[in-house]
Amino acid sequence: MTAVVDRLRSDRPVFSVEFFPPKDAEAERQLWRAIRELEPLDPAFVSVTYGAGGSSRDRTIRVTGRIAQETTLTPVAHLTAVNHSVAELRNVIGSYASVGVRNILALRGDPPGDPNGEWVKHPQGLTYAEELVRLIRGLGDFCVGVAAYPFGHPRSADLDTDAEFFVRKLRAGAHYAVSQMFFRVEDFLRLRDRIAARGIDLDEVPLLPGLMPIRSVKGIQKMAEMANTEIPPEVIARVEPYAGNLESVRAVGVDIATELAERLLAEGLKQLHFYTMNRSNSTVQVLDRLGLLPARARG
Repeated sequence: MTAVVDRLRSDRPVFSVEFFPPKDAEAERQLWRAIRELEPLDPAFVSVTYGAGGSSRDRTIRVTGRIAQETTLTPVAHLTAVNHSVAELRNVIGSYASVGVRNILALRGDPPGDPNGEWVKHPQGLTYAEELVRLIRGLGDFCVGVAAYPFGHPRSADLDTDAEFFVRKLRAGAHYAVSQMFFRVEDFLRLRDRIAARGIDLDEVPLLPGLMPIRSVKGIQKMAEMANTEIPPEVIARVEPYAGNLESVRAVGVDIATELAERLLAEGLKQLHFYTMNRSNSTVQVLDRLGLLPARARG
């Protein structure tokens, strides 16, 4: 299977997308509609999230495996350390390999039930994401990604400490990183500067900016709280007047995401990562406005 990092090294801008495992049959149909609609657009990779404490582990493995076996896409499976022993983590990594998945996003993970609750290490588990990176890299020919936090991980004392922990993940063997969502380009650029100042070559270890086209006011506020992300007042001011009209909110969300992406590309970024919420239309519209759709997919 193609390594994600090879797909990210391109002379032209590329994009990737994130899905979450479905909870029921209708949600699974919606997920596969989004997958099939995005497949012809040739994303660099598609990632599938992993619930807190492994709560969606089996669904994540199944969905990621189906993507690997039934589509032309390059899938990335998420894996979290929380609530897992090392033996269980080895088993999950082996399950991914058995369905043809060799690209994994390594995360420490949030406590189940309350993302901001106390993080408790499994007695036979791991404490940090860097340890998970080493475990995965030691088990075979895997391409490993990690998370980056424009506002700092909620458990980091400050931004400098957060940057140090992030760099440790890269030096443990991570090949690339994906940022949490943000709504001010400056927040991402400052993160990039903190990392580059510590001697990391971001041409060799790509750092992808995470963009989420807003689909609902309540939805984005909930997501921001879970991700420890700040929504600037100027963004709220643009979407809140349309809170009762989801189509209008979505249209403004496409505008905001497009503006962010245009500025990132102007800053020299060549990769964009979209949090899709298992929908394709907003992401496709942004890509169309950016001129990043393949010629055959343009309307």
